[in-house]
Amino acid sequence: MENTLLAGLEEFELEEEDRALIEGRDLILDEDEEEEARPVVAVVGRPNVGKSTLVNRILGRREAVVEDVPGVTRDRVAYDAEWSGKQFTLVDTGGWEVDASGIHLRVAEQAEVAVELADAVMFIVDATVGATDTDEAVVKLLRRSGKPVVLVANKVDDNRTEADAAMLWSLGLGQPWPVSALHGRGSGDVLDALLEVLPDKSAVGAYARGGPRRVALIGRPNVGKSSLLNQLAGEERVVVDDVAGTTRDPVDELIELGGKQWRFVDTAGIRRRVHQSRGADFYASLRTTTALEKAEVGVVLIDAHESITEQDVRVVQQVVDAGRALVIAFNKWDTLDEERRYYLEREIEKELGQVAWAPRANISARTGRHTDKLVPALELALESWDSRVPTGRLNSFLGQIVASHPHPVRGAKQPRILFGTQASTRPPRFVLFASGFLEAGYRRFIERRLREEFGFAGSPIEISVRVREKRRRGR
Repeated sequence: MENTLLAGLEEFELEEEDRALIEGRDLILDEDEEEEARPVVAVVGRPNVGKSTLVNRILGRREAVVEDVPGVTRDRVAYDAEWSGKQFTLVDTGGWEVDASGIHLRVAEQAEVAVELADAVMFIVDATVGATDTDEAVVKLLRRSGKPVVLVANKVDDNRTEADAAMLWSLGLGQPWPVSALHGRGSGDVLDALLEVLPDKSAVGAYARGGPRRVALIGRPNVGKSSLLNQLAGEERVVVDDVAGTTRDPVDELIELGGKQWRFVDTAGIRRRVHQSRGADFYASLRTTTALEKAEVGVVLIDAHESITEQDVRVVQQVVDAGRALVIAFNKWDTLDEERRYYLEREIEKELGQVAWAPRANISARTGRHTDKLVPALELALESWDSRVPTGRLNSFLGQIVASHPHPVRGAKQPRILFGTQASTRPPRFVLFASGFLEAGYRRFIERRLREEFGFAGSPIEISVRVREKRRRGR
């Protein structure tokens, strides 16, 4: 079956990257450990100071394959970069504004998370404008982060503007490196300075493998996260309060459950910026984002006593968007009467139907009852997250789907799946080669059938489609 599909695929225009995938030269998997060891550099600064131009300059204007890092929203994009034989990951962020709101608020949030998860920071300032109030605010954020910072004075296009760069010593971040991202002037010197502060291997550990599996315990405020953590740890301990503005308390807790150790990652995240009045929800969301990026599996705690809220659904969606394994734990289960259980089941069907594949655990954080049920749920979700479907089996399955449920005809054309392969795990990502665009409904149908056939309980699945056209005759 697989060979027949492959033979048919040769009639289509394929790129080198396609062939690498098809032949199993899985660059993502082969280089996983190497990539995880690469130090991470966050490029931050206020809007329009030339961050992306500098990133392009560092990349040598190569056509880089740009992918969102797993779990990273589209406001931060990671690139593989190299200088003097040293490989590192460059994270380009949106502009950071002090009084951000709306979309700017999301961008500012992403810049903060980027700093949190970086080994070093390149802080870009427009030398022709000088240090603004926003730049001063970024400096405070960077000082709190404790990360090494390379200060880049951009838009220094000639000797006449060198003096503008020197003025930036006043920021107190050490030497400002004069650079023209547009023309490349000084970029080598700034990269040399960057390599001096970069560690050999990433110390962030956001995606490191090995050791205890990493769990993020998340949920909307006051659902019992602290009580559950205390219960699992077997001791009362100080956990950060959910009220915005509380001080940061790093919580990386090693806990033994089911005979093995688990690492419950820091859900405190990023402390509130001074002099900014934003709601508690924003900070709870930001803590969740940061915790998920460090975790492999998210346990979403929901108060079974109360109706499932939009905020609960949002937290669940954050786990899915982050590409992490998912377990849903319903707290205070032991205190529910039959009527509430009946209505809760209806709510789960209605509000959480899109994640019906997630394992559930009904627990009591206060008494510790049934918390042991978390272990099989966690193990099942992580096993799915790590699992791989052999290419032959996948294509046999896809062949059955195409035969029994072909894609609807649209505009006198009927796209069909030519070949499929699993590009990577954590979470499982599938690439389908098709003769035309596959509609979202058909993709959802394929995902549903993949789950029926191969399981994947507790793990999101990502499906991408590559539309390829037939070769022209004579080529």
